[in-house]
Amino acid sequence: MKKFTINILLIITAWIIYFLQANFFNWFTISGVMPSLFVIFVLFIGLFSNRITGVVYGVTIGAMLDLVIGMQIGIHAVGLGIIGFLAATFDKNFSKDSRATIMFMVLGATCIYEIVVYILNYMVFSTNLEIVNFIRILAIEIIYNLILVIILYPFIQKFGYAIENEYKGNKILTRYF
Repeated sequence: MKKFTINILLIITAWIIYFLQANFFNWFTISGVMPSLFVIFVLFIGLFSNRITGVVYGVTIGAMLDLVIGMQIGIHAVGLGIIGFLAATFDKNFSKDSRATIMFMVLGATCIYEIVVYILNYMVFSTNLEIVNFIRILAIEIIYNLILVIILYPFIQKFGYAIENEYKGNKILTRYF
């Protein structure tokens, strides 16, 4: 697959995820909390492509979310950009072959994203700090994201390795020659 085709497929996937997030998961909430599919999506883009692609997709999708939601532009863009940046760090330090490792990455990415968005909302909008409510929502969202990753992992892994082959290629021998 060429990079252009992969990017078109990723954009189409982002739109499908948006419509799932906006329509389907509004019906299937747990205590009023929906999963954050974009955190999982940007994490996997950063894991399987490279740091620049992960950050670009994170910031672009975050800006799109900020425009659609109607809040200050930049809050979700910063959060998802950080996730795209950290995904490349996770890629260098952890294996993508283990489902348990991926689950820990999703857990960490969800925590980081929600904490960054919560702090930025507090700084921009001067909202009240409701730590107990935030922790409850964060715990439910983490569980929801982990359940979705368990279900979707084989599909994501297969598509992810196709992305990785195109973006990173097989560059093992270039180190030695």
